[in-house]
Amino acid sequence: MTGVPATARARARAELTEEIKAAGRHQLAAVGASELSLRAIARELGMVSSAVYRYFPSRDDLLTALLVDAYDALGAAVERAAADRRGAFETRWVRVAGAVHGWAAEHPHEWALLYGSPVPGYRAPRDTVPPAARPPVAALGVVADAVAAGEVSASPPIAAPLPRPVRADLARVRAGLGRDLPDDVLARAVYAWTQVIGAVSFERFGHYANVVEAPGDLFAHQARFTARWVIGAGRS
Repeated sequence: MTGVPATARARARAELTEEIKAAGRHQLAAVGASELSLRAIARELGMVSSAVYRYFPSRDDLLTALLVDAYDALGAAVERAAADRRGAFETRWVRVAGAVHGWAAEHPHEWALLYGSPVPGYRAPRDTVPPAARPPVAALGVVADAVAAGEVSASPPIAAPLPRPVRADLARVRAGLGRDLPDDVLARAVYAWTQVIGAVSFERFGHYANVVEAPGDLFAHQARFTARWVIGAGRS
């Protein structure tokens, strides 16, 4: 009999935790991450502040939970796209990039939390590292598949020799990926992933305003162009 109340309490706690996080996401949309307030969330939910603090002892704890949820959601979207093995590398890369682009369009405030301006006074803990790695690991896995399939040409190395510290960083990336990629290919893949994130952010944060009228078409072309560059297939 003792297990039933405990289970009910655990369920109630989980439900209230999700309500608090949902209110936090509402605040992200209304006032931005820098103005996130546990007291305001308590008012929105009709709770006393002390009750909210039992779930999230500080604003930073709630921010971390929201970051983890957002990274996991984006990671799941990228992983689903990467798991679709239809087509050659270019098709798969465009599919992965499109998943990022689509998720950002559907979750603009969470995107801003992940890739926008740092929140003053907040320093993300290591708890956020594994969720943050999910999207790039899935994307780089598609590059690794292309290498294994022989789609990557024996093209010359990237224009500038890789400095020794960069090679050390790439070795850590390769270890985390768990797939064997040559340094030059891995470097191009990392740059391509950075381009995806940067291009989405450029669009999300309004930098194409009054300049680009078809940002979705531009993004898709960028993804195709970058895919061909990654595998050394030329610039056509």
